[in-house]
Amino acid sequence: MCTARGHRDDLLPLPDDVGRAIAAHLQTRRPLEQQRVIFLRGLAPSGGLGRGGVAFVVRRACGRAGIPPIGPHRLRHTLACEMVAAGVPLVEIGQVLRHTGLTSTSIYARVDVRALRTLAQAWPVGAA
Repeated sequence: MCTARGHRDDLLPLPDDVGRAIAAHLQTRRPLEQQRVIFLRGLAPSGGLGRGGVAFVVRRACGRAGIPPIGPHRLRHTLACEMVAAGVPLVEIGQVLRHTGLTSTSIYARVDVRALRTLAQAWPVGAA
């Protein structure tokens, strides 16, 4: 699957079941002039789903799941933090998030300070 982020196109792997679902969606939806978009707005004016639409879909899904609403950015942050906790190298996390530099990735993948406290050794008694 080819996606655009940061004004560049990236080829990403697409699970087979997701590819079949997208193909079925494209075959059954109404044609949209000459625009080459997959996900469409549900309300007029017709067109591609933008950032606000993605945020709306995520928040609506939270409501249906009975959990407090979050945004798409939180999903990215949570994924990065879980990958850090699983020991995934920062370079690979950056590839998944499609960052061009590790500085951006390190913002998402901050270390869990509470988890680090469990690893800290006690300060030696009588040390200056």
